[in-house]
Amino acid sequence: MSKNHKVWLLPVAGTLFLATAATTPQPPPPLERDYLDSTNRITGSIRFGMNIHAKFLNPGGSLNPHNTGGTGQRTRGGKLFNYDDGYVLTDISHNFGGQTWYWGYENAGQINESGPNTIDFHHVTAPGLPGEIPAGDSPYMGAEITYDHELGVKDDWHHLRYGIEAAFNFMPFDVDYASGINTRLATKTDTYGYTPGTTPPGAPYSGSYGGPGFVIGSTPINSFTSLSSGDANFQGRYDLNAYLWGFRLGPYLESPLTKKLSLHASGGLSFGVVDATAYWSETLTPPGGGTPGTTYGGGGNTQVLWGYYLSLDATYQVNDRWGVDLGVQYQDLGRYRHNFGGRTAELDLSQSIFVQLGVSYSF
Repeated sequence: MSKNHKVWLLPVAGTLFLATAATTPQPPPPLERDYLDSTNRITGSIRFGMNIHAKFLNPGGSLNPHNTGGTGQRTRGGKLFNYDDGYVLTDISHNFGGQTWYWGYENAGQINESGPNTIDFHHVTAPGLPGEIPAGDSPYMGAEITYDHELGVKDDWHHLRYGIEAAFNFMPFDVDYASGINTRLATKTDTYGYTPGTTPPGAPYSGSYGGPGFVIGSTPINSFTSLSSGDANFQGRYDLNAYLWGFRLGPYLESPLTKKLSLHASGGLSFGVVDATAYWSETLTPPGGGTPGTTYGGGGNTQVLWGYYLSLDATYQVNDRWGVDLGVQYQDLGRYRHNFGGRTAELDLSQSIFVQLGVSYSF
C-alpha cells in the first residue's frame, strides 16, 4: 500500500471510531466520590401531623339518641339494660308463648302506672345531642429518628441506591372540647302486660336469663313518646391526652438528581403504641331550671395499632457528611377507640399525613 493510501485511511478510521463510540451506550457521569462513599445515614426530624381527628362519641350517654347502650347498667347475666329503669329481654326459651322471665324493674311506681295488670318502662333522650363531639383536628408536632442502611448501588441506573429504612417517632396529643347545647327531652314509655290475678315481685327486681321467674309479655301493648315543654341545658367538657410511640420499617430507593440533591422513596410496615388518658364531665339542667345533675368519668388505656406507610423525601448534601432533609409521609394506623368510664374517645390515625424537616448525617 502506498504512503498516500495510508494517510487517506487515517481520517476514515477516525471517523468510523467516533461514529461507533457515539452509538455505544455510555454510563452516567460519575458523581462526587465523597457523596458515594457515604453509604448509611441517620436523620433527626421535626414531624408535623395533619389529618388526624380526635372526638368523643355519643355525648350524654343514655340521653343520646345515637347510643344503643342505654344507661350502661347490666343484668346479672351481663346484658345491657334497654330502659332507664329496667329491662325486658329474650330469655332461654326465646320468649315462648310471647312471654319472658328475663326482665327487671327498679321503682314500685312502674306497676299499674298505665292501667291494671301493666308495668311501664321509660327511656329519656335528648334529640338535640349530636352523635359525636370533635375534640380536635389541629396539626400536631412530634419528632422522628430515621436510620437508612444501604445495601447496594445500581451504577447503570443513574447511581440508584437501595437499602433498608427503620424509624422511631413520637407525637403527643392534647385535645379538649367544651360544649353547651339547649335541647328538649323526649320520654319514651313502653307498657307491658302481665297475667291478671298475679302479683309481680316487689321493686327492685331482676329476673334471670335461665329462669324460672315471674313472666310478663315480651312485646309492648302500648308505646308513646312525650316531649318536655321547655329546653334542657346540656354542658359537657371532654379532655383527651395521648402519646403515640411509632415505629416503621421498609425498603427504600434513592436517586441522586444532582451531585448534592437526591430523591428518597420508601414504604413498608408501621405500628404504633397509643398511651391515652381521658376525662369528661356532663351537666344536665332540666327544663324550667330544675336541679342540675352531673356525671363524670375517665381513665387510662394503652393499645397497639398496626398499618403501613409511604414516604417521599428530598435531601440536600451540604457537605460529604451533613445534609438537610424535607419529606412528606402518608400513614394508616387505623383508629384508636376506647370507652373511658362511660364515654368513648376516638383518635383517627387512618389517613395521617406527616411533614418532616430534619438534619441528616451520612457515614
